[in-house]
Amino acid sequence: MGYRHTNEEMLEGALAAVLDEGLSRLTFGRLAKRLGISDRVIVYYFPTKDDLVAAVLAAVGAQLQEALAPVFVAPIDDHRDLVRRAWPVLAQPGVDPLFALFFEAGGLAAAGVEPYRSLVPGLVQAWVEWAATLITGSSAHRQREAAAAIATIDGLLLLRQLGGPAAADRAVRAIVGDTVRRA
Repeated sequence: MGYRHTNEEMLEGALAAVLDEGLSRLTFGRLAKRLGISDRVIVYYFPTKDDLVAAVLAAVGAQLQEALAPVFVAPIDDHRDLVRRAWPVLAQPGVDPLFALFFEAGGLAAAGVEPYRSLVPGLVQAWVEWAATLITGSSAHRQREAAAAIATIDGLLLLRQLGGPAAADRAVRAIVGDTVRRA
């Protein structure tokens, strides 16, 4: 019996491919060639490109949540506190490619391109819901502060992508004060 590939191997290969080439260039054929396998093997694990894209975006989100987990061990009062804690982790050069993918997906969604148009709003909502679990207070307060935190972080990260790290660091200090520490 020959070597059997796993879902995790396919997903790791897809993530590496999109980090190198972008989401818009992800195809079964390109991924198969990169992995040295038949595209039918990929289709076995991810029956549609939409399934593959959704899995890649979910994997990016999981990596980010894992990286952020250590800074969220104590309760958070509001969006500024969440931004203050998250920024040192998110403002690392190694995280920039993950957010470049997120912004590519967001741009494709805004342009009405499927599956991004259908997937990205759910991903944003999932981030808001996740952030809300970190914040103390009433349900309405948690939701409002989580949405403000995600909007602020996304804006800062977009500024980091387009204007550079120094511009984003100046902006985050203006938003939350000079209490942001580097990771």
